[in-house]
Amino acid sequence: MRDRVERLCSGTLDAKVLRERALTELRRAVPFDAHVWTLTDPVTRIGTSPLADIPGLSWPDLPALIQARYLRWTNLVVGAGPVVWRRTDDVDVLTAVFADRFGFWAWLDLWRTSTSPFTLHERDLIASVVPPLTTALRRAQARTFTAPVPPPSGEPAVLVLGADLQVQVGTPAAREAFHRLNPPDDPAVVEQAIPAAAYNLAAALVAAENGVPIGPPWSRVHLGAGRWVTLRAARTAPDSDIAVTIEESTPAERLEVFALAHALTPREREILAALTTGADSRHLAQRLVLSEHTVNDHVKAILAKTGAATRPTLLARVAGTG
Repeated sequence: MRDRVERLCSGTLDAKVLRERALTELRRAVPFDAHVWTLTDPVTRIGTSPLADIPGLSWPDLPALIQARYLRWTNLVVGAGPVVWRRTDDVDVLTAVFADRFGFWAWLDLWRTSTSPFTLHERDLIASVVPPLTTALRRAQARTFTAPVPPPSGEPAVLVLGADLQVQVGTPAAREAFHRLNPPDDPAVVEQAIPAAAYNLAAALVAAENGVPIGPPWSRVHLGAGRWVTLRAARTAPDSDIAVTIEESTPAERLEVFALAHALTPREREILAALTTGADSRHLAQRLVLSEHTVNDHVKAILAKTGAATRPTLLARVAGTG
């Protein structure tokens, strides 16, 4: 299994196709009945692009399911590899986290309901493919920055959820964005597409309110065609509805994901941030108390890691202008 997964990881598949094909390989070695594999913001760790198949789950039950998952956030941040745990309904779950020193890129839950519990051997099999999949998912996110970003619509994108996380109302722009994030399998029910990204943000907010050690309830996500947006969840009033907003990621928010996805070191990230302000090597050297030669070496390393041939190309990718 590991050899086949590593071959998948060596290609240039986008994050969705990579996960779909990896699940096919995983199922051959570790049978499971359902799965949830979500991409996350590398810093806040909140999921926004779930790939899921949960047979028998009705749509109205989805918000409660996601909320329960975030209330068990400790299963997502363990550092000792995949863990096996049991839900309150006796469903056996194997959870794997895809994180490296550059960020937290995804998490995966495999469910087993109709066969024996997951074994230590099966857990170890999943653990063996976590490192290559982590790198491949990060690189897939890095490749999203090569396309120029279309101009924003300018329309407000807001979705309001009730106390039970059910959708109360939403603007057309918000619904269109959520449809693009999680398109339904059946085009005939496109108007009922599940805004799973909104549920994740709202569930993260509720978990934080309940003292669960989770990141702030906001997350950046690739919406397509090089466009990155930032989703945020907040109460409209204490103990009231939850509003989820979608806005174009700011230059600083976009820059951070770009740098982490391309595996830049802290010094390289510092230099890249300075380059976006228009600083040249001489001014960078003065600001950072380095030689121009050292600055230029760092810039060359940044260009090599990002695949940009020139500084203008690099900055255009960061900004989404080409």
